[in-house]
Amino acid sequence: MTDSRPFETHPEPSQKFGTFLGVFTPSVLTILGLIMYLRFGWVVGNVGLLLTVLIVLLASSVTFVTALSASALATNMRVGVGGEYFMVARSLGLELGGMIGIPLFLCRTLSITFYSYGLAESIMWLWPPTWGAAPARSVPILAGLTVVVITAIAGKSAGLALKLQIPIMVLVGASLMALTAGALSSGVAPPTVTPSYRTAPGGFWYVFSVFFPAVTGFTAGIGLSGDLKDPRRSIPLGTLLAVVTGTAVYLLVPTVLSVSSRISVEELLQPGVGVWTATAVLGAWLVFPGMWGAILSSAFGSVLGGPRVLQALARDGLAPAFLARVSKTGQPVVATWISGSLALIAVALGGLNAVAQFVTILFLTLYVTINLSAAAEKWAGDASYRPTINVPWYVSLAGSLGAIAVMFLINPWACLAAISLEIVLYLYLRRRSLRQRWGDARAGVWMSVARLALLRLRSHESDPRNWRPHILLFLGDAEKRIGLVRLANWFNQDRGLVTACQLIVGDLTKQQIEIEAEKSQMEHALAGHGLVAFTEVDVVPEFESGVIATAQASGISGLQSNTVMVGWPSKPDRLEAWLRIMRALSRAGKSMLITRLQWRHEPGMQPRIDLWWGGLQNNGDMMLLLAHLLSVNPEWRDARIVVRSIARDEKEREVQIRSLAALLEEVRIRAETEVIMKPEEESIADVIKAQSRSADIVFLGLQEQEPGSEGGYARRLEQLAAALNTTVFVRSAGRFAGRLIDSQHLE
Repeated sequence: MTDSRPFETHPEPSQKFGTFLGVFTPSVLTILGLIMYLRFGWVVGNVGLLLTVLIVLLASSVTFVTALSASALATNMRVGVGGEYFMVARSLGLELGGMIGIPLFLCRTLSITFYSYGLAESIMWLWPPTWGAAPARSVPILAGLTVVVITAIAGKSAGLALKLQIPIMVLVGASLMALTAGALSSGVAPPTVTPSYRTAPGGFWYVFSVFFPAVTGFTAGIGLSGDLKDPRRSIPLGTLLAVVTGTAVYLLVPTVLSVSSRISVEELLQPGVGVWTATAVLGAWLVFPGMWGAILSSAFGSVLGGPRVLQALARDGLAPAFLARVSKTGQPVVATWISGSLALIAVALGGLNAVAQFVTILFLTLYVTINLSAAAEKWAGDASYRPTINVPWYVSLAGSLGAIAVMFLINPWACLAAISLEIVLYLYLRRRSLRQRWGDARAGVWMSVARLALLRLRSHESDPRNWRPHILLFLGDAEKRIGLVRLANWFNQDRGLVTACQLIVGDLTKQQIEIEAEKSQMEHALAGHGLVAFTEVDVVPEFESGVIATAQASGISGLQSNTVMVGWPSKPDRLEAWLRIMRALSRAGKSMLITRLQWRHEPGMQPRIDLWWGGLQNNGDMMLLLAHLLSVNPEWRDARIVVRSIARDEKEREVQIRSLAALLEEVRIRAETEVIMKPEEESIADVIKAQSRSADIVFLGLQEQEPGSEGGYARRLEQLAAALNTTVFVRSAGRFAGRLIDSQHLE
């Protein structure tokens, strides 16, 4: 049975192309385009030969570096359909790929219109004056017919379109030979050297901006990546060879024009093809076919490359899926005819000179992203980045900066408009939360940045000013204990680290434990509540030793977890276990928070934060710092912080009042103080219960117990916490215990 379906989505093209026909030919013919025929004489006449050579070398250096960057990317991946878009998307991510891919498609589509207009206008130059004025609609009609013809050829067969470029290359070569022969056969004159800027009032950089579009278009072959037999080999070889060939031709042409005795400086100063026809052997008979061929080759490059970008966008979900459909021969027919239709609509607009600058600048933004992709890949140093063409990251970065500079030289407003468009596209794609199916260089870049930051941070971690809580939070059921994660995030203000850890007691050598599934479930619970935390699932053979080992191993130099936080256990013996763990972690320099969540109302609605200052265990400074950090969160912005203490007689009370007032003034924390006289018949616990019963959250210090005495202490803590709202028991440990609110550092 034969397949009756006319289109498929992913079949390979029936004909694959090599380096010469698939990359070099479309690229070099797109480079050798209209600017060469219409503006080269004007450039030489205004700036002279030496500055013309400088302009060629400066412009070509940007394209050469970009070609090197594209070659490096191409030799490191299996390049699929979409060319430049494909490489950027796989290097910098789908959002940045889409940011450049959508404008790239529009650029190439509008380029079809521009080249068709150029061909139509150049043909109308031959309109005989004896026939009278040409009809007003002649140029648009001829341009529209050109769009239809080249779209039909490209939609039928990419092979036919590329093979037509062979005779076009012959015509362009013949025009170059005719120019050279004509200039040398009439004798050599001294070259024009002194710049005059007589018809270029903007000076050197104005002339440079006019010339620069001549060297663009070298990515035409890259756009056919999906139709190449071996893109990893053909793209770098064909692209670099095209750039070098174009540069050589662009050094030859101004030299020939400047030494020719057939034309004067006044003729050079006039833009147009007249300089070529006056110099070349057989004049217009060889120049016009070469110029028409150059225009047609550029149009074919656009009509072949644009639809393939649209096809790749559709495959990646950035465009409707039907646009990815191809014919049985592998041609993106649907995308091709849509491109042609848009180009035909653009013909009706007419007067596209301003848009032409915009299109050139969008192409330059593509060069910026290609160079950035290569620089990011090289700088990140991922083990998977192993190109056969190695380009230093700073060379690629220089290419990006050069392209940005040229964009502003051509048209600052068009540059800002193009960048704004791409930023809007990027933000839109980010909001769609696209999930690509491949890794990209961004992870490697962030890894390198993180490593550099950690090395820098390591030298600053020896001062209490730089301390903030990096919390290792032991959770059971993340959904049930989500309030602990929220409280931990309040403590570090989304600046420190919160690591939510689920501990599973088991034996990995004997049990099959789905660690990734448990971790995914935790992440889903956190995301559902809009909370951010790192997640970790650890399997340990025994609970207490497992907690101690996990806490010691958590984090890396500069970002170790310095505070362990746990929720209130449901079993009394587990609280005793946490007190034993606290003793071990204190010796390891880890502070500990044992938290009982018991909100009377939504946190912060009637905010009051109580902390009880004892001063004997070095816990007070950490409690005060946590209360301060809590109060700077939006939910707690209006909270009253009350520092409470207990005195046994009036003299002690007066001393404590003065010392607490002086402390708060010195550390610049807004808080109230209250020193309570302890009644003889009441215990300290009774005083705390009576005074802090209505507080939103209460901070209390923890004492380290002698081994074996944890049971009685756990019962006292249980009784105390039961009478209060949310309670945080704090044990401060580590090298900064007692110095966390040093007056010289706290801000």
